[in-house]
Amino acid sequence: MQKWLNLSVALLAVALAGCRNSNPSPAALSARATAAEAYIYGYPLVLMDVSRTKLTNVSHPNGKGQAPINQFGNVRTFPDATFTDVVSPNADTLYSSAWLDLEKEPIILSVPDTHGRYYLMPLLDAWTNVFASPGKRTTGTGKGDFAITGPGWTGVLPAGVKEIKAPTAMVWILGRTQTNGKADFAAVNAIQNQYKLTPLSEWGTHWTPPGEMPVGPKPRMERPPVDQVAAMDARSFFSRLAALMKNNPPAPADAAMLAKLATIGVIPGQRFDIDSKGVDAGKAIDDGVEDGKKKVVELGHKPGNAKIVNGWMIFVHDIGTYGTNYNARAGVAWVGFGANLSEDAVYPVDRADADGNPLNGVNKYVIHFDKDQTPPVNAFWSLTMYNDRQFFVANPINRYAIGDRDKLKFNPDGSLDIYIQHDAPGKEKESNWLPADAGSFNVMMRMYWPKETVINGAWAPPPIKKVS
Repeated sequence: MQKWLNLSVALLAVALAGCRNSNPSPAALSARATAAEAYIYGYPLVLMDVSRTKLTNVSHPNGKGQAPINQFGNVRTFPDATFTDVVSPNADTLYSSAWLDLEKEPIILSVPDTHGRYYLMPLLDAWTNVFASPGKRTTGTGKGDFAITGPGWTGVLPAGVKEIKAPTAMVWILGRTQTNGKADFAAVNAIQNQYKLTPLSEWGTHWTPPGEMPVGPKPRMERPPVDQVAAMDARSFFSRLAALMKNNPPAPADAAMLAKLATIGVIPGQRFDIDSKGVDAGKAIDDGVEDGKKKVVELGHKPGNAKIVNGWMIFVHDIGTYGTNYNARAGVAWVGFGANLSEDAVYPVDRADADGNPLNGVNKYVIHFDKDQTPPVNAFWSLTMYNDRQFFVANPINRYAIGDRDKLKFNPDGSLDIYIQHDAPGKEKESNWLPADAGSFNVMMRMYWPKETVINGAWAPPPIKKVS
C-alpha cells in the first residue's frame, strides 16, 4: 500500500509540475523574458571570450591567425573553406590578429610605413565595439607607436607614443592589410612582420615574446566559437558572463540592463547560482536562454540596424559601435564578428533575389552594374560567397570572393556582370564567376573606406537577379 501511495504522490507531483509549466506564473514569464534579453545582451562578450580562448590556445604564433596573448597571429595566406574560427572571413586582406590583456599594464602597438598601402588596425573592446582604428584612413600609412591602456590605468608614456584608452581589459586587434591576390602574399607578409606588440615595461629594450606558452586541452577547442557558445546552457553562459563583466565593465549607459540582469542573479563579478532561484525560476531562465539563442540567429539574418535596398541588408548605423542597441550588436556578432566602423568598411548582405526568393544554388543569378556604377570606394570592393553558416564555400577554382582587383571583363558599354551560380558558366564568363553553394547561400559586399554616397544612401547595390 505504501508503495502505491508513494507512486500516487509522485504522479501527482508530475501532474502539478506539468500544470505549472503549461500555465507559468507572471514571475516565471518575467524571468524567462529577462533571461532572453540578458542572453542577447551578453552574447557578444561571451563570444569574444570563447574566441579569445580558442585563438590564443597555441604555444607560439602559427601563421593561421592564432597566437598567445599579447602577440600577433598573422594569417599568411587567404583562408579557405575549412576555416571556421571566425564567421564571415574575408579574402581581400590578410589578417593580423592579436588578443590583448591590459589588466597588468599597457601594450604598445607599433606599425611600419606601408608606403601608401591600405591597412587598418581596428581595436575592439570586450563588447565588440570598435573604440579606435589606426590605419590609412585615420592615421596615414607612416610609422607609428600607440600605447593601448586599460581601464583605470594612469601613468606617463614614452615620448612619441600616442595613448589609446581601452574601456575594457580584453581587447581584440583585428588588423587587415590590403592584399591584391595570391601574388601579393610575400609583400604583405613582409609588412605583417613589422607589426609589433610590446609591454610598456619592456619598451626601449630588445624585447622578444616568450618562445613557448602553455596550452589548454585541444579537443574542446576544435569547435567553432559560435558553436561553443550555442552549446552553453543557462548556468554556463551566465556564469561566464558574470565573471567576464568584472574586468570588462559594461558601459554606464547599460545601467538599466544591469538592473534587469540582477533580477535573475547575473551580477558582475559575482557567482551565478541558478539553483538559488527555485525550480520554476530556474526552468524559466533555461527557457529564456533558449529563446535568446533563437533570437540571436534571427537577428543575424535580419538585424534591426539594417535597411533593405534592392534585397540587400545595408548596415551604416549601429555597426562597429552599438550604444544600447543590443539587438544590433548581437546580430552583427553572429553574422559578421569583428565588424568595422562604417567609415572603414560597409558590408551589405543579400540573402534573396530580386523577387524576394532565398538565394539557392539550384538557380543561376547575375548582378549587373551599370557603367560607372560599381561600388564607390576610396580603397577597394569585393563580393564574397558564404554558406548558411557564414563560412566560405568550397569550389573547383578556389574563388571565395571577386572584386575590383580581379581581371574582370566589362561589357562593351562599360557595364559589368558578375555571375553567381554553383556550376561553372563557361570559359567566356569564368573571369566574372562567383561560385555558389549547392544549397542556400548569401553574398556579402565589402566596400573598404566607402565614399560618402555609400554612407548617406545615395548609392546602393543593384539587385541579384535570377536568370534561370
